[in-house]
Amino acid sequence: MGRLRFLTAGESHGPALAATIEGVPAELLLTADQIALDLARRQRGYGRGARSTSIEQDRAEILAGVRYGLTLGSPILLLIRNRDWENWTRVMAVEPLTDEGAAELARLVEAGDKRATPITRLRAGHADLAGATKYGFDDVRNVLERASARETAARVAAGAVARALLASLDIDVWSHTVEVGGVAMDPTRATRTREDAESSPLRCLDPEAETLMVARIDEAREAGDTVGGIFEVVARGVPMGLGSHVHWDRRLDGALAGAVASIPIVKGVEFGLGFAQTRFLGSAVQDVIQGRDAGGGWLRATNNAGGLEGGISNGQPIVVRGAVKPISTLPRPLPSADLVTGQPVEKAHYERSDISVVPATGVVAEAMVCLTLADFVLDKFGGDSMAELLANAAHYGARVAGRGAARLEGAGAPATATSAAPATATSAAPAESE
Repeated sequence: MGRLRFLTAGESHGPALAATIEGVPAELLLTADQIALDLARRQRGYGRGARSTSIEQDRAEILAGVRYGLTLGSPILLLIRNRDWENWTRVMAVEPLTDEGAAELARLVEAGDKRATPITRLRAGHADLAGATKYGFDDVRNVLERASARETAARVAAGAVARALLASLDIDVWSHTVEVGGVAMDPTRATRTREDAESSPLRCLDPEAETLMVARIDEAREAGDTVGGIFEVVARGVPMGLGSHVHWDRRLDGALAGAVASIPIVKGVEFGLGFAQTRFLGSAVQDVIQGRDAGGGWLRATNNAGGLEGGISNGQPIVVRGAVKPISTLPRPLPSADLVTGQPVEKAHYERSDISVVPATGVVAEAMVCLTLADFVLDKFGGDSMAELLANAAHYGARVAGRGAARLEGAGAPATATSAAPATATSAAPAESE
């Protein structure tokens, strides 16, 4: 990332998670309530476990970079406290162990306390073995605490800041679930509004498919197993011209792919028609350019490219899909091996697990898309203040509209998390125009 950078810190069962965001222009309206909307959305979804649904009630505190509800142009610091920390104060203590502390932990281990017992039974599909080997640990807890998906709460908080910036330019980002456990939505049955989907169990636009998805999750739960799926993120209002064709690391599609693939459970990313276009002839998948509209924007017959051509946004909605693997921590653990002895063990370590997290992963992907788009917006338009950013964007929009390119409509009221109409490019054949 260039103009906009962010870092997260914290462990799953530590005192808190934190995010630092640098590069946000001054005078952007930002409140903790705005951030809370996305944090709550991340915790919902049928198939989630007890920690997400009852233990944690995430809310980010803004500790720096904001005064009177407006950003200052300085780094923004967000803190999300872990409510479960009170049950882990001995095991996850920061200060060095005293002799008394070590003796107490030894007594807990002898008594069979699972939290205090070092983890050596490796879990396939996690960072356990690779991480412990890389850093030389003999207790997998040192790896799994940071590799945990709990870290994504900090990403969502940072993404909410980027969402607020994008909303000032009328750019809206939203995700929905398109497949769970092999059950896929049918675009012709996508009858739900965005608001209705947000309040549904899996945030799916197809109610018939969602009923079958829920049943598939129930089947997996009864079997002590987990299921994966596919989410789709759609970004509307993105101006033509973000990114570049001139270098590999300036391509917007490459940055978006890397951002979404960085989510721990995501194992595949595609844009627009994606992998499905390999089954068609080239003449069937290209997005025919139909000319200009009255406002100077370019019209297309389809959006199979997902709003990206040559590494540059082309003015159409950006459509990104991610493949979510089945959760690796199984209620009925698989056989494994011991990190220290190297010998086979009957069962891998088990602490707690969700059954399905596809809707929540979609919210995390929204955050990563927002952060990436905000970075490219700032790279394109610059500005140390929101007034300067908006003026630069408006000037660019007027210029390209005069040449017939897609125009930027200009600054508008910030969009909410549930304000826009549903958007999807999901299709088994070349997609129709949006």
